[in-house]
Amino acid sequence: MFGWVELFQASTVYFIKKLTLKKVFLALLFVLLAGTSGWLFFYLALPELPPPLPNQKGSQDYRIISFDLPDSISFAGEPIPLELFTTRESLERELIVNTYWHSSTLLLLKRSNRWFPVIEPILKQYGIPDDFKYLSMIESGLTNAVSPAGAAGFWQFLKSTAKDYDLEVDNDVDMRYNVELATAAACRYLLKSHEKYGKWSLVAASFNAGSRRIDDFLEEQQSDSYFDLLMAEETERYLFRMIAMKMIIENPEKYGFFPQEEKLYPPLKFEYVVIDQDIKNWADYAKEHGISYKLLKYFNPWLRSTRLRVKKGQEYTIKMPLPPFNLTHSKLNELLKQE
Repeated sequence: MFGWVELFQASTVYFIKKLTLKKVFLALLFVLLAGTSGWLFFYLALPELPPPLPNQKGSQDYRIISFDLPDSISFAGEPIPLELFTTRESLERELIVNTYWHSSTLLLLKRSNRWFPVIEPILKQYGIPDDFKYLSMIESGLTNAVSPAGAAGFWQFLKSTAKDYDLEVDNDVDMRYNVELATAAACRYLLKSHEKYGKWSLVAASFNAGSRRIDDFLEEQQSDSYFDLLMAEETERYLFRMIAMKMIIENPEKYGFFPQEEKLYPPLKFEYVVIDQDIKNWADYAKEHGISYKLLKYFNPWLRSTRLRVKKGQEYTIKMPLPPFNLTHSKLNELLKQE
């Protein structure tokens, strides 16, 4: 008896013998035409690629290019020595990094519209150059970030430094997260450093590395210039990051950013409320005042626990959001039901 394999082979040979050359040719032609028509159908069904975006108003399209540096530039009124090749290449590095790190830089552009109006008048009040607002930008991204070392807030104060500059830090409150008070504390630090070094570039370096390390660098290397010092990479890049962000924020279109004004984050609207007695539960307080616990903490991130203990004769001032920033999901659902 034949096995199924032998039977299949015998049947195949018989079938091939029965086919005429003409039939074989027609079969091959059919296969070829079917394959060609299928390919054409797939190709023609592909969506048409959109035309390239116009160059709009800026000098930068989406080509990856190296930007021309200006002939001269200053930081906090001090000229930056672009004649030094190390200075030029350091600035160019930060300009390239921050220009092509699109998502991060775009978010900074949007946040700066909300937070620079808060920071700028405090810097002016203390006589600190306006350029130092970019220090908070590169330190924290204009967020209440926390570093691995425990530095916190817009200005990234450590607990010990915060207390040295009169910022209250305990279980219930942490004023490193209070933008206004932390900015004022940063100003006091910067003024003290400027009294010591006399140069804003070294003041910026000391904010990053600490005065003790900057003192050591100056003494060991027998130099008095930020631009001649060999320091840790982070400190060497620090000032140039600030300058690069200043260049981009002041002229975003030149570097390929087109942040429509209506899409920038608007300044927050709120009213101040004085708290002069204990708050047992902030969630209860928020509900009683028609907002969520989340909103209360967003406007007052320095409130670090669910309660607040107020000492006799002491008081705190909190921010309560005003429309449209006081809208909660619960309120929204109520409004939708009424429609």
